[in-house]
Amino acid sequence: MAQHQVNYASAAGLPIALTSVDKLVNWGRSNSLWPLTYGLACCAIEMMASGASRYDFDRMGTIFRASPRQADVMILAGTLSKKHSEFARRLYDQMTEPKWVISMGSCANTGGMFNTYATVQGVDRIIPVDIYLPGCAPRPETLQYALMMLQKKIRRESANMNNNTKQNLRLV
Repeated sequence: MAQHQVNYASAAGLPIALTSVDKLVNWGRSNSLWPLTYGLACCAIEMMASGASRYDFDRMGTIFRASPRQADVMILAGTLSKKHSEFARRLYDQMTEPKWVISMGSCANTGGMFNTYATVQGVDRIIPVDIYLPGCAPRPETLQYALMMLQKKIRRESANMNNNTKQNLRLV
């Protein structure tokens, strides 16, 4: 749990919490991540397992959504083909701001072992990526760690985000 400093003042005997609007907005954003379920290959199995009862991402405020208009995090899990990249970009464009992207797995990060004419060699060529999640296929615990890192990143951002100042995180 992140430590936030909140100053308490008293006005007419009632406690008042003083904090910045950025911290309050980012706290709400970071604790209510709604990822778009967008599984492309083998990594999607691990992403689905993360929503099951053993890992239960709902307890972290992470609720998987099927519509890009309801999602604020896109998890690209698996191999992205060049034909499919147009649809991935369209779904990304349909998401509302602020939005974040997690590239899950070696195939999504770099094309993996599929160095062919039909495979995109990294989804960051199509969509700006915030967190790269390595592995083939990454375990649900790794995805959980990536979401916690994304929560920390969101808490550090300004409430009026500028996409030009985003920094990518690589999990090792």
